[in-house]
Amino acid sequence: MEPVHALTPQTGPAGAEPPRAEESAPAPAHATDAGPHTIEPPPHATEPLFALLKEKLAAYLKGEDIARVEASYRFAAEAHSGQTRKSGELYIVHPLAVASIVADWHLDAQALCAALLHDVVEDTYISKAEIAERFGQTAADLVDALSKLDKLQFRSHEEEQAANFYKMLLAMSNDLRVILIKLADRLHNMRTLFVMRPDKRRRIAGETLEIYAPIARRLGLDGIFQELEDLSFVNKYPWRHRVLARAVAAERGNRRKLLAQLQTGIEERLPQWGVEAEVQGREKRLYSIYRKIQQRIAESRHSLPIGMGEKRRAFSYVYDIHGFRLIVPGVPACYLALGALHSIYQPYPGRMKDYIAIPRENGYRSLHTTLIGPGGVLAEVQIRTSEMHRIAESGVAAHWLYKDNDKNIGELQQQTHAWMQTLLDLQMNSGGASEFLEQVKVNLFPGEVFVISPKGRIFTLPRGSTPVDFAYAVHTDVGHRCVGCRINSDHRPLHTELRSGDQVEIITSAYPSPNPAWLSHVRTGRARARIRHFLKNKQQDEAISLGERLLNLALRPHGFTVDKISSHAWERFLRDRGIDSARDIYTDIGLGNRMPVAVARRLLLAQKREDGLAGKAESVAAMPRLKIHGGENGAMHLAHCCQPIPGDPVIGVIRRGHGLEIHLQDCPVIARMRGNLGRWVDADWEADEARLFEVTIRILSRPARDMLVRVANAIASDGCNIQSAVMDQSETPYIALRMTLQVHDRQHLARIMRRVRQVPEVVRIARVRPAAKNPFQ
Repeated sequence: MEPVHALTPQTGPAGAEPPRAEESAPAPAHATDAGPHTIEPPPHATEPLFALLKEKLAAYLKGEDIARVEASYRFAAEAHSGQTRKSGELYIVHPLAVASIVADWHLDAQALCAALLHDVVEDTYISKAEIAERFGQTAADLVDALSKLDKLQFRSHEEEQAANFYKMLLAMSNDLRVILIKLADRLHNMRTLFVMRPDKRRRIAGETLEIYAPIARRLGLDGIFQELEDLSFVNKYPWRHRVLARAVAAERGNRRKLLAQLQTGIEERLPQWGVEAEVQGREKRLYSIYRKIQQRIAESRHSLPIGMGEKRRAFSYVYDIHGFRLIVPGVPACYLALGALHSIYQPYPGRMKDYIAIPRENGYRSLHTTLIGPGGVLAEVQIRTSEMHRIAESGVAAHWLYKDNDKNIGELQQQTHAWMQTLLDLQMNSGGASEFLEQVKVNLFPGEVFVISPKGRIFTLPRGSTPVDFAYAVHTDVGHRCVGCRINSDHRPLHTELRSGDQVEIITSAYPSPNPAWLSHVRTGRARARIRHFLKNKQQDEAISLGERLLNLALRPHGFTVDKISSHAWERFLRDRGIDSARDIYTDIGLGNRMPVAVARRLLLAQKREDGLAGKAESVAAMPRLKIHGGENGAMHLAHCCQPIPGDPVIGVIRRGHGLEIHLQDCPVIARMRGNLGRWVDADWEADEARLFEVTIRILSRPARDMLVRVANAIASDGCNIQSAVMDQSETPYIALRMTLQVHDRQHLARIMRRVRQVPEVVRIARVRPAAKNPFQ
């Protein structure tokens, strides 16, 4: 790829966010009419730059396409006339540089027009409609997707960044050219960032490291990814960059002879094995070295504290700074070359990776091995074919850059679209732009582990993934019905972190039941999005059912049900409140956003008016008792504070946004809300012997051998499960046991407590209630 620096008269260590028009020289006050008009030629200074761009375009575009690109250049130059960048150069230099990077990927004329025009809507008087009229709707849509939301007010820069990124990702899902142009824009900005204030350089560099460099890596744009990281490093940590650069330069001098011997050995051995290869020397990038140092220091902190002397020696942690790349004719030659290398130099244990058999998610394919060369010098060697190399360098842009029907390029396109679908899933199930951006950041820093299904299929998952992530990677239905797993034939918890090579078998139930607790440990965006989507729909369905039940209870004392309210009365009621359907009313009632008594009063008034009866709405009588069976866990759920179980006197309280919460009648947590009678619902238990309910007891016992065993046996003898047990020996001379049990009802709990009292060492036993600090009082 030809460096784009050649298009920029002023060069520097890094680039900058293009200044908005108000940050630079003032824009001219003239406006343009909607009809055709003559555009003045751009300043002579930029003509050589466009000539260089035109040479690139001539290699792959038709004459009429080049003419369209030239028209967009002259239009952009006119729109940006009078504007300059922070460096003092004409602003049009920046769009030219962006277009040159885009041309290196052989993108089409529409993308090139959008690259040249990408700032005109944001920074000038030009509208999207005018761009559409002159250059087509596609180019206008691309420009609009690249323009910031400058007309909206945001509370913080982070909120603005999240909203703009949210907009760009939605556009990217429809047209991949959006993100390619944005990456080219960011790359040139980073190349000229040296003119900005230090604090702004650090902010932009951090944003690039967090978002844009990982996106480039995920799309397989290795060259762009590496340059973005290195430019961000020098701008965010300039002192660390200087120190590390000096250390690498010194190391390069120390190892020059040894590396030359190693390269000579490689070049002599390959022909002996019948391998034709192009051997390229390569050096690990500074930011890659820095990241490896940070990783090694973090690993060392887990074992031993690191002092300043250890930090000064941190550079010695990175031992494969230098390496080689072998370009061979075909896949068989890759493995043959690997054997040739291992026949002359010993491989470093655990550092051989086969990305040909198991490619990375971004389509990267290569063999990696680390050799122990002369004098113990270590060097990483990458072995790949020319096809693998061009995909590694160009990634998803290879679709435009190489027009042949390469199978690997097609697979890369499919993987990219699957990733974008994952982002769309995140967007649909996120709580807003900021939450979406945070989830995308997690999704962009995966690392990779390779796990195997029982049928031998290999799945690539982010590092830190759990069996739940694997289940959703297999199929959404498998994830929803997941209840357990076996890892390498052993039963393991669902929060177990998977490692490469694990064989994972998912145990499923007959019915879907995702656990909300899974959200705290799943790693993949797909799993998180699917779980949230299921829980959201489930809560809505339960809210509709509960809301209809509560409204029926409120109407029943007056001889009505929701079905007996006429359709005309419903229409009047809904129209007066601007609501679309009765389901929306039920949902609001079920979630606690509307009171069933108030809705019933208004419905009865609408029915009276429909029947021709005048008068005010009559007061609604007390609601009958609501029957509950305890299986509800969405819109209606049992309170954790008092742990009600069947047989306990209970009452329901409607909490805004939470639905109906069932408490003990004497629960002190709800005592403060006694005044708001409209939110109270009398409730009673409905028989359901199959369900189990959690309840906590506290046992005070004298210390004795096997005491805990006898207590556990007494509890288990009546068909009770022990969920958890905590022992406290601070109450000398006694031992306090706090146990959470699963029981059917209050009578079942009473039987268990009688059995436990028969254990000789037990002094007291009581159910833990929130009303008293000491359950034995």
